[in-house]
Amino acid sequence: MSARKDELAAVQAALRAEHAAVYGYGVVGGRIGDARRAEARTAYDAHRARRDELRRAVRELDGAPEPSAAAYALPFPVPDAAAAVRLAAALEERLAGVYADLVRAAEGARRAAAAEALREAAVRAARWRGGSVAFPGLAERADGSGTPSATPRA
Repeated sequence: MSARKDELAAVQAALRAEHAAVYGYGVVGGRIGDARRAEARTAYDAHRARRDELRRAVRELDGAPEPSAAAYALPFPVPDAAAAVRLAAALEERLAGVYADLVRAAEGARRAAAAEALREAAVRAARWRGGSVAFPGLAERADGSGTPSATPRA
């Protein structure tokens, strides 16, 4: 695969992950307690903005942006605020991994933007989780933790 095709594939993967995150934060927002509702809304808005940036990036790479699915499989049931917090952390951890892949595949301004997105996801994950990991974006690969699937539900 050429470097440009690798980059397009990584941007599409990030777009799919942002679609899933926007969906996931819709679930988080419906279950999160009042104390963290503003934090969830801020994250939701940030992921919508990243999703829109990634759509533009796909077009710049002469690709067709993948559409969002109607629904996404969640890694676990989200019946209450505590589960919503766990879901938010899982969403951010998954995004950090996807953005780490994009950092590796991209160059220039797109690499810098991916690094910034990775940093933001890692910071949000740490806030939701109440602690950080040594290498954001690589933790789920090392420990096999349950992260949300970016696979649409039928």
